[in-house]
Amino acid sequence: MNPHPPHHEPDAPRDLVGIGIGPCNLSLAALAQPLTTLDAVFYEQRPAFHWHPGLLIDGATVQVPFLADLVTLVDPASNWTFLNYLKARERLFPFYFAERFHIQRAEYDAYCRWVAENLPGLHFRHQVDAVRFNPERDVFEVDFTQLDNDGEAEALGRTYTKNIVVGIGTEPYVPEPLKPLVEAPGVPVVHAADYLDHRQSLLTADHVTVVGSGQSGAEVFLDLLRNRPTGRERLHWLGRTEAFAPMEYSKLGLEHFTPDHTRYFHALSESVRDRLGTTQWQLHRGIGADTIAAIHDELYHRTLHGGWPDAVLTPGVRVRTAGRIATTKIELHLEHIQQGSRSRLTTDAVVLATGYRERPLDRILAGLDPYLRRDSRERPRADEQFRLDLDPSVTGADCHVYVQNAERHTHGVGAPDLGLAAWRSATILNTVTGKNPYPLPARTAFTTFGLEQRPLIPPARQAPALTPLVEGR
Repeated sequence: MNPHPPHHEPDAPRDLVGIGIGPCNLSLAALAQPLTTLDAVFYEQRPAFHWHPGLLIDGATVQVPFLADLVTLVDPASNWTFLNYLKARERLFPFYFAERFHIQRAEYDAYCRWVAENLPGLHFRHQVDAVRFNPERDVFEVDFTQLDNDGEAEALGRTYTKNIVVGIGTEPYVPEPLKPLVEAPGVPVVHAADYLDHRQSLLTADHVTVVGSGQSGAEVFLDLLRNRPTGRERLHWLGRTEAFAPMEYSKLGLEHFTPDHTRYFHALSESVRDRLGTTQWQLHRGIGADTIAAIHDELYHRTLHGGWPDAVLTPGVRVRTAGRIATTKIELHLEHIQQGSRSRLTTDAVVLATGYRERPLDRILAGLDPYLRRDSRERPRADEQFRLDLDPSVTGADCHVYVQNAERHTHGVGAPDLGLAAWRSATILNTVTGKNPYPLPARTAFTTFGLEQRPLIPPARQAPALTPLVEGR
């Protein structure tokens, strides 16, 4: 790969164009920054970086340790580590004494915004409209619209590149029965992604129902519970899972979020991967044990003076249909999965903690559809290096499209996990440059996930020889 001049020529192909600036592509940009011969640029239609702003509830923590920042697990000496952020903010000693391994969500968001505000090559208010392959020049064409402060089109642009990394993230998922209510104006049915925007009205609503038994549902329920009057909580918490279950957080269980498991999962057949995807829910959809304990503590505290809190917690329930009663009430038609019983619940507001789904790649990559190779369920295939399976006429020209957090069906439960973001970014950069700027460990787990002749045992590292001290020197 030839180095590019400091000022990029408009028609010269870049080495890499990133689409979307969430944590995954922000990690990629941070690791790409020291690679001075790599010409990379990143586009994001939003005006600035924000990480789930509607869920930055006071006290809510990230479920991975602070070492799972944008770069540390690949390059702990990077300028863009969380610890360096604290140093730049003169907060390193307070953090040291706080003894926190899991930081608050708001602090992780602030850290990422610090990186985004200081990294070169990030272009916010740039909406990518189309991606095409130009067979005459053997490059991708990326068309974008530059937006003004009001989100209106200000200018059109085009850039050329040999590699694209799509990191457009996820979007809130709303179950079909509740979509009409969410889309209706003035109806107090909101997704948890927008919780903080509606928090005040939810706190004053007569009765609130939270739907969803994962971490977001637990955090929303706990926040409402803590801030509603004792004895008049008027809360329902419903979930489809058989129990309000804890997240799998044992040491060996966490090894499912290692590169070793990712490689093992990728090598499985498509049918086995799909089956595993439905059975491993507790690895990523459970509730943190601390959050469960805090909910129980709050409920228990409200029994100290007699009586029970007016809160109903029922797992194993699905919402069949939903509708409005008069103008102010919402009626949920419920079914208990194990009992087979049905009932109706009247409520004044609903918070849907129903999770997120990967944003479909079809809109952005529509121009590449003739070149894309898909699996039996029409999903794009991705190889071990996170490259989409494209026609040889494209890959033969050394042009590739990589994906970040859009490959759970091919790479497993760790795809959206922040702890694997740096490793995946380094894998992409090693592949793009062909120079291995970030050497990666050969083994990362004690668990051997498949039957192999013997697990890889890397040789012990030799301690460097010490130079004897000579008296008088």
